[in-house]
Amino acid sequence: MSVKIKPIVDHESYKVNDNTIFKDGIGNWNCKNELSNKERFAFNQYENIVIKNPRFKKHSISIYKG
Repeated sequence: MSVKIKPIVDHESYKVNDNTIFKDGIGNWNCKNELSNKERFAFNQYENIVIKNPRFKKHSISIYKG
């Protein structure tokens, strides 16, 4: 199963497969539905590599396989 991460609003909300993950008022990432371990791991990697990297001006769609 692959995990597709698509930015909705950079640094605020992203689509992880069919789930929307968003940042709340205190800076934590939340999702209305539970993410699988693979989805959570892929989003954590995406956050560390893309979201927290100031050199990325526009976030792009990423697909994690494995």
